[in-house]
Amino acid sequence: MRKSHRNLRRLAAPAPSFPKPTSTRLRDAIVLVLAATLTAATAASAQENDAPTTLDRVEVTGSRIRQVDLETETPVLTITRADIEKQGFQSVAEILQNVSAVGAPAISRAQPLLAGENVGGQFISMRNLGTTRTLVLVNGKRLGISTSGFQDVSLIPTAAVERIEVLKDGASSVYGSDAIAGVVNIITRSGFEGASAGAYFGQYSEGDGDTTRADLVLGFTGERGSLTAAVEYRKEEAVMAGDRPYSAYPQGYRHPTRGWTTVSQWGVINLPSALGGNRVLDAGADWRDIGNYHALDTNVGTSAADPAGSTTDKSNANRQMHLRTPLQSRALFVDGTYDLTPRVRLRGSMLYSEREAERQIAGYPFQSAAFGIAMSEDSYYNPLGSHHGHADPQQVTFWRRTWEIPRVDRPTSTTWRFSAALEGSFDAGSRVFDWEVGYLYNRNKVTQENYGNLNLSRVAEAVGPSFLNADGVVQCGTPADPVPLASCVPWNPFIPYGRTGDGGLTGNPELRDFLFQTLNSSGVAETEAFSALLSGSLFALPGGDAAFAVGVEDRKESGRFVPDAMAVTGNSTTLSAGPTRGSYSVDEVYAELYLPVLADLPGARELSFSVASRYSDYDTFGDTTNSKVGFKWKPIESLLVRGTWAEGFRAPTINDLYGGGSQTFATFTDPCDTLFGASASNAQVRARCAQDIANADSFRQLAQGFTPAGAPNSQTPVAFFAGSNDQLRPESSESHTFGLVWSPPFLEGLNMSLDWWKIRIEDTIVADSPTQMLNDCYIQGDASRCVDFTRDPALGFVNSLSFAGINAGYREAEGFDFDLGYRMDTDFGRFALVWQSTYTVRDEIKTDTSPDTLPQQLVGWATSPGFVGTFRVRSNASLSWEHGPWGATWGARYYSSQKETCLSAALFPEECSDPDYVAANPAQTRAIRRVGSNTFHDLELRWNTPWRGVVALGANNVFDHVGPVLYSQPSSSVPYSGQFDIGRFVYMKYQQRF
Repeated sequence: MRKSHRNLRRLAAPAPSFPKPTSTRLRDAIVLVLAATLTAATAASAQENDAPTTLDRVEVTGSRIRQVDLETETPVLTITRADIEKQGFQSVAEILQNVSAVGAPAISRAQPLLAGENVGGQFISMRNLGTTRTLVLVNGKRLGISTSGFQDVSLIPTAAVERIEVLKDGASSVYGSDAIAGVVNIITRSGFEGASAGAYFGQYSEGDGDTTRADLVLGFTGERGSLTAAVEYRKEEAVMAGDRPYSAYPQGYRHPTRGWTTVSQWGVINLPSALGGNRVLDAGADWRDIGNYHALDTNVGTSAADPAGSTTDKSNANRQMHLRTPLQSRALFVDGTYDLTPRVRLRGSMLYSEREAERQIAGYPFQSAAFGIAMSEDSYYNPLGSHHGHADPQQVTFWRRTWEIPRVDRPTSTTWRFSAALEGSFDAGSRVFDWEVGYLYNRNKVTQENYGNLNLSRVAEAVGPSFLNADGVVQCGTPADPVPLASCVPWNPFIPYGRTGDGGLTGNPELRDFLFQTLNSSGVAETEAFSALLSGSLFALPGGDAAFAVGVEDRKESGRFVPDAMAVTGNSTTLSAGPTRGSYSVDEVYAELYLPVLADLPGARELSFSVASRYSDYDTFGDTTNSKVGFKWKPIESLLVRGTWAEGFRAPTINDLYGGGSQTFATFTDPCDTLFGASASNAQVRARCAQDIANADSFRQLAQGFTPAGAPNSQTPVAFFAGSNDQLRPESSESHTFGLVWSPPFLEGLNMSLDWWKIRIEDTIVADSPTQMLNDCYIQGDASRCVDFTRDPALGFVNSLSFAGINAGYREAEGFDFDLGYRMDTDFGRFALVWQSTYTVRDEIKTDTSPDTLPQQLVGWATSPGFVGTFRVRSNASLSWEHGPWGATWGARYYSSQKETCLSAALFPEECSDPDYVAANPAQTRAIRRVGSNTFHDLELRWNTPWRGVVALGANNVFDHVGPVLYSQPSSSVPYSGQFDIGRFVYMKYQQRF
């Protein structure tokens, strides 16, 4: 790969709300081609009326060369309309998530703790390499991206889908940036005749998670064109974490009283140790008397004396948190074609999609000292203040989780997408050439409404000076300088949840309205592209005609995301963030060549080669060229041997380059922790930690509430800062595939394929993580990684840390895909078996530039520090039966076993299956627990009615299988995998064709 990197440019002006006319030589050339094509098409119309049409040749995902033969050198999985209609998964995201080659979602619906512009969307990560390394297309054109480069497949209505093609190979030489792990091409319905209406309803056996979907498809075709329209409405209700035993508690049903947070809804006054330390008001007692406050119970289960922990004076945040976030969407898709002449066609499509989502987490765990706020000694509600006869009035700090007001985000996404193209064919001598000139515009607007975070300046006022006025009302200010009642409401944070009066939050709407305001953030992302393509045959070879495709594309990505002003200024407990704003443009040219060398010879029924290359010129980092070579060989008619070698790349996103940065309460494992960190077993790490931590031999990482972490990967008690890096370079990749496709002649209907694949990504843009930074500093001894964080000088915990994206290390994955399909007709009906499996040999990542450090291994791990692990095996099987009007489908989804860090080898040895585990990378040497494999079974029964209707009843996870507790919370905010089913989901659906 050849590259050059020019200086990056940061935009000073906001990104435009609508596309503005811009001009480049490439774009002007495309427009001239379009004008010339229209002129030629009109002039030639009369002569072409009797010419045969060649528009039925199609592109197969992975190539721009139109052809009739759909078998290529690259492995492509096709999910047909019939496949979609015979299963209970009804969204494009769910359907794709059940492809064995797809990894953990970037944002699981079981992760309500995540925030940002992408919350509410659904994203695909092939090979578990990250959603930004999987390219999503709609009819061969880019779906459109957020400023973070995420492509939201939930925008596509399932009713509009004709089929989905999943290319399990790199394709940057054909499609450009992001096509590293693979390509998902969603092909929509076109040329539909008639009408079809469908309805779907389902819910979990527990009676929650109601899902409703309704759709209508209309279409007609005429002599010269067609029009197809699909409308869809979908609503999915929430499932609360507290309604499942494995998610109801911070550390699962095995430890229901462990890991609760001491920053609770009961209120805590932070006193000097001489006055008793942290204390909580006794139930129903007079808050004025400090003698009515008992010592805070700090037992969260980290002590060997009582590992079960205690719920006294604590909160279980899971009780107010979503396990599955709700969403609602409306979508309209329209596709039309019109034959201007027998050999020139106008094609266009339009998508409108609106998605409303929600995420809820527990009320904010407010720790006043973290924000520099203290209750004034002149506050009427200060039990140690000047109003109640205390000998030494003093200000105090406090903790209070605002349990009365859970934090709720309501993101709304509105997308408009337009695509138009002129396409056609012409003859030159005996050769046929296809051409296309197209335009694409995609605009996604995001708005986010947040409620439940405290206004910090108002909190300071509410706990500032106050007094009891002549009317017996507590009023802000002093008798000499009172603050109007309408301008300030005093707060008594020591009154617990559920108790009314005395300045508490429960049943106090005036205080609630004073402390909490709705925050509104918004963003826009736009994609605009012009393209032109020419393909056809060149000359004859022994195996057939050599074919080619050449094309140009001019694309611009622009976007912005602007948080609420209170978030920007840091005057809210929501995570402080700056605005993201920027754009980039790219001009590209590409070419493909297909060479059928031999055909119909002994030992060479077919032998062909393909070559492709794409040159991309970005106005940010510079240019890059990526190429691909493939071959296809049939030594005998029933056996195909295929292989590819490909280069790829991923350009930095707008957020990577120009992101405003934000505060984040990151989860991490401190290697200096003497229970869960490397310091527990590595003397060299302990020695490095001792240079920064006075009590290194007994140091414990502090979690929320400033209490010792009860598990690895715990949340920081103070906000860290995540920013952007405008000096990022593109990632580059190299991939290989080699496979066999066999259709044995002795067993008609059987097809099998086995493909080996390997992908290596260099200069990875990694979202640097606190865990990785600390590991590099203390485990790897990399001094350059020790400069962006500080520790509390007394307690040793990390009290500030800044991190950003970096180009560092590599990611390498390797494995095998096995697919089997078999169809058989019997006297008892037609049976069809589809079985797809992915076996990942290795998936390793290195996130630093030191030649001495070892990579982390992700295969078989639920999580590895900072990353979601990769299943060794994922396998899906589907067996369908059709007999007359009756049909049934049984499916099985298999996930292989995993391992994770033990909750505590010392406290719970019975859960620690391998306490002496030693890894090749010292950073992964730890006591581990292993959990077994999991299989979820699905069943659907259906009846085709005499009136062209289909009635179906089914259940996903029909046996109500529950996965294991996973304390490391992979793709989840609870101790359970976000990729696993959360119960038996029973549904019914009806479809009527007209």
